[in-house]
Amino acid sequence: MDLQLRNNLKVIGEGPATIIFSHGFGCDQTMWRYLIDHFTGRFKVVLYDLVGAGQSDLTAYDKEKYSSLNGYAQDLSEIIDRFSSGPVVVVGHSVSAMIAALADLQSPGRIAAHVMIGPSPCYIDSDDYVGGFKLEDIHSLLDTLDSNYLGWSSTMAPVIMGAPGQPALGEELTNSFCRTEPEIAKQFARVTFMSDNRKDVAGLTTPTLILQSTDDLIAPIAVGEYLHTVLPNSSLCLVSNVGHCPHMSVPCACSAAMDSFLSSWVSTDVD
Repeated sequence: MDLQLRNNLKVIGEGPATIIFSHGFGCDQTMWRYLIDHFTGRFKVVLYDLVGAGQSDLTAYDKEKYSSLNGYAQDLSEIIDRFSSGPVVVVGHSVSAMIAALADLQSPGRIAAHVMIGPSPCYIDSDDYVGGFKLEDIHSLLDTLDSNYLGWSSTMAPVIMGAPGQPALGEELTNSFCRTEPEIAKQFARVTFMSDNRKDVAGLTTPTLILQSTDDLIAPIAVGEYLHTVLPNSSLCLVSNVGHCPHMSVPCACSAAMDSFLSSWVSTDVD
């Protein structure tokens, strides 16, 4: 299958390293537009839509393949092999941070670094772990989504976005959620919120920047702190922001943190 068609893939910019941006649940590649201009003069930039999102080829959606995050990780591995050059950095928002970690495990050494924005390896609290949600909360969320996806999207998207001073961003995320094919969105939500990738990411040695909002309903600070403890080559950066999409609501803070992280090992001029 043509990967560019399957994932609505775009390659822009050039440089000695490749940055691949991978969006979160209910989003598409357009959500990266506040960041990409900062990098296209120095990096080869790859943008794509997860299968089932944005302008991806919906005929490529296979319910069995995408019944776990490994199916999405397989797609990312194929994209890396086909379109990257030089060291590869994957910038993953939310669930895509875990998709990138799984892709890293599928092909060790192929990804040189991760930037994880609002990541969570597990959303459900347990005795020794704070994920932010009780199991019954997740079941209730998924039941509501199953019964009234558009209503759920209209209610939840502005809450997930946060950014109280930028209401247009909440409207944009709501529209993005509502454009997603409901049956695909329902399955992806179940896969996302019921996954537990703590054993997968524990001990991953790839250099990783964890970018966490100071106030995030979906991925609280405790989750970022947990990841920082189990990823031996990680840095944790808290950006002052309300919401789960700091790359949209405070892009300058995110790009500054990314510059600092990337300049420590990528052989390119970071302004």
